[in-house]
Amino acid sequence: MPLGLLRRRRTKRPDRGPALRMPMPVGAGAFSCEVLDPVGEPMGGVEVTVTETRGAARTVARATTDPHGLFLATLEPGTYTVLITGSGLQPNRFTVDIAPGQCEPARRVQLEPSQQLELPPPGTWLFDPPHTAIRFIARHVGMANVHGRFTRFRGGIHVAERMEDSRVEVVIDASSISTGNNTRDNHLRSADFLDVENYPEIHFVSNRFTWRSGPKWTIQGPLTMHGVSRSVTLDTTYLGAVNGGYEQELRCAALATAELHREDYTLNWRNMLARGIAVVGPTVKLEFDIQAMYRAPDMPTPPE
Repeated sequence: MPLGLLRRRRTKRPDRGPALRMPMPVGAGAFSCEVLDPVGEPMGGVEVTVTETRGAARTVARATTDPHGLFLATLEPGTYTVLITGSGLQPNRFTVDIAPGQCEPARRVQLEPSQQLELPPPGTWLFDPPHTAIRFIARHVGMANVHGRFTRFRGGIHVAERMEDSRVEVVIDASSISTGNNTRDNHLRSADFLDVENYPEIHFVSNRFTWRSGPKWTIQGPLTMHGVSRSVTLDTTYLGAVNGGYEQELRCAALATAELHREDYTLNWRNMLARGIAVVGPTVKLEFDIQAMYRAPDMPTPPE
């Protein structure tokens, strides 16, 4: 079923007026909308999903708005549900009736901010290893992805009065790398890769917290591995804070991802490939699935 995005040049946002004239399949109709952000400006990159209301509720169109906040789909006559979603914004859902040969003026839809999660109280929060995972995914040359994790690490978050002044630090035992294959793990620990005898730790410390929208933050700082430091960006989603777990202590959680380029850390995959060494590809996706506990002098230490 044809699907397209409206792309019209404009210097301001006038009333759309009459419906846009456009060619349509015989017997079809069209739906269009203009998505605005909370302050009334056009919002590109918002996902719009159109679903049938009858039968199995089949999705018939899905795309993101263009840079002008516009979306257009041609549809068979009938009634449809439209769902509009954007990061940090409340979803907007409504129904539309599509008649053959008709394209109504673009419906204006203004999205509202989603309810903000309460940020963790200022203080020191230490990672809880049994409930924290540091994982990675790498493309094996000529084969499927390699999934692995580091099993030994320490670190925490110092939450400042202003969240933007906060700081996170992670220290990873490089020898704790595990991919489920002992031969491969030993090779990854060798001088061909991590060289854990000379570089036993992987270290990240942030120097910048930036709020993006809703629960989304960007955390930047140097990551030191294999004796080399490079600035990396962690795309971070804050998952909230609750009382729970061992002794009902206060906990917070977050999920952060980053993409590392191996050659930034002198792990030259091309040279190893030329030598016949089976390697993973040039980029590695790193994921921090973190749960941290608020620490105070009178708080108990969690069990191992």
